[in-house]
Amino acid sequence: MASPPSDDPALQLDASTVFAALAREDEEQAAAGRGRVFPMVMSLGYNPFYKNTVRSVEVHILHDFARDFYGARLSLAILGFIRPEYDYVSKESLIEDIRTDIQVAARSLARPGYVRYRQDRALVELDDVEDEEVGGDKGEVVS
Repeated sequence: MASPPSDDPALQLDASTVFAALAREDEEQAAAGRGRVFPMVMSLGYNPFYKNTVRSVEVHILHDFARDFYGARLSLAILGFIRPEYDYVSKESLIEDIRTDIQVAARSLARPGYVRYRQDRALVELDDVEDEEVGGDKGEVVS
């Protein structure tokens, strides 16, 4: 996963970008799973292949779920830049890059420097956490 310099436009949330991140189910969704944290790929942008005119956030959680939870609230932690958003000449080339994004995110988020964030109190506790160190002890980590 690339680490762009701090002045890189990809780090600005007004840039259309693909990120590696973590997601935690909200209280209602987590009731059965005790606040599970999942690795994910997140796209922030316009999805130019589909000619969208409204900017959106799309998440792809790297886990197979038994249920649908569209519309559920998630806590997110963006941990790394994967690439800028591109337009594509074909749906196949878009799908190929999405598969690569998933591989990059999975490998990167499995590294010890990123794994520690799976237990970050800001993700595993739903109440406000101010300037806390990484390392809470709640939440099941799911790969």
